[in-house]
Amino acid sequence: MNYKLDFVRRRKWFYLISGALLLLGLVSFLVQGLNLGIDFKSGTRVDVRIGHPYDLAEAKKVLTGLGYKDANVRAAGNNKEVLVFRTNEVLSPDKVAKIRTAFQQKYGKNVDIQEQKVDPIIGQELVRNAIISVAVASIGIILYLTIRFEYRFAVSAVVALLHDVLIVIGLFSLFQWEVDLVFVAAILTIVGYSVNDTIVIFDRIRENVELHRPKKFEELARVVNESIHQTLVRSINTVLTVVFGASTLLLFGGESIFYFSLALLLGLLFGAYSSIFIASQIWLDWKWRSMNRAKPASE
Repeated sequence: MNYKLDFVRRRKWFYLISGALLLLGLVSFLVQGLNLGIDFKSGTRVDVRIGHPYDLAEAKKVLTGLGYKDANVRAAGNNKEVLVFRTNEVLSPDKVAKIRTAFQQKYGKNVDIQEQKVDPIIGQELVRNAIISVAVASIGIILYLTIRFEYRFAVSAVVALLHDVLIVIGLFSLFQWEVDLVFVAAILTIVGYSVNDTIVIFDRIRENVELHRPKKFEELARVVNESIHQTLVRSINTVLTVVFGASTLLLFGGESIFYFSLALLLGLLFGAYSSIFIASQIWLDWKWRSMNRAKPASE
């Protein structure tokens, strides 16, 4: 049977693409780390609601005049009418009042200030709990798929899951997008979606293996290709549906969930990619090696 796209024959290219992305993310993580929000370290976040678009460099000069050199600032809001200022210092009410006064003198009395002080202990506990959750979920997935299918399916699914999570984390490190508590929620959401799509393909592979009983690599590869193509329309339709939802959140969800939406969107896309191009190929290579090892014993 001929396929428009032979997933198996091109699997080394898929491995290469994923490996390059993972390596790039790892290097970025080791060199510059993650841009942690104040959820994970002590400090203050000040949202200066100017009320209209402004020049970021000019606004930054206001903070420089108050003694905050090289201030960590960015524009926010649908119309870029909000200045977000982050500092590792826990600002006193007097210092917040001085910031308010300075910006009101610059942009008018309608300027409003909102501050948020954070104890990083809570954020660190949530991250630790998230890591434990991913570990427990991975163990649960391995146990379930081992019972339901076989251990090769189980491990391949978890490898694909970790692939998606690590690539998203690597991209956030590479582009220095802010990592906050909602990012952790996005990672946990990605885990659930990635496994769901992978299991659908694995279930079809299992059915076709039982139906065709492949003995040669070409036969096993044909089973994998056929299974992916049989579920391809479903996978594409599913990912497009959730991508539309995530894109809407990204565009209209507001500043507070922007990075959650961005992480979710990336995770959904890479989850679909790994389910189709990575997980099944890992299982195929592993299965074929085990079949080769079993041949002498059966002969």
